[in-house]
Amino acid sequence: MTVPALKAWHRIVNESDFSALDSLLADDVVFHSPVVHTPQAGKALVTLYLRAAGSVLLAGGFRYVREIVAEDASGGDAVLEFEAELDGIHINGVDLIRWDREQRIIDFKVMVRPLQAVNKIHQLMGEMLREMKSRP
Repeated sequence: MTVPALKAWHRIVNESDFSALDSLLADDVVFHSPVVHTPQAGKALVTLYLRAAGSVLLAGGFRYVREIVAEDASGGDAVLEFEAELDGIHINGVDLIRWDREQRIIDFKVMVRPLQAVNKIHQLMGEMLREMKSRP
């Protein structure tokens, strides 16, 4: 099954080209972080989080290892299992992605294991977000 939203997402990840997020994300998209309790809403904020996650995880050999997709007339859902390694810590997680009928991502949830991986991502994402927010 070729889903335009997922094809676009994979291209963004494979090419590290997060500029394409603007056309892929819905204006009211919501991001659920594995380390931040409150969902992050809105295209600008979600773009910031996804860029930061990309900067952190792609440096650790990030790769998707499994994909489960369901689609209907209203849009669809995917579970994308991933792996990476940061500072010797193996990271295993899933991206739960929901898109609308216009193939725009409306919900993006990340879940990570084990606890050491969550802690490492929390540390590195915090550093990356502070750095990104300080740029003009």
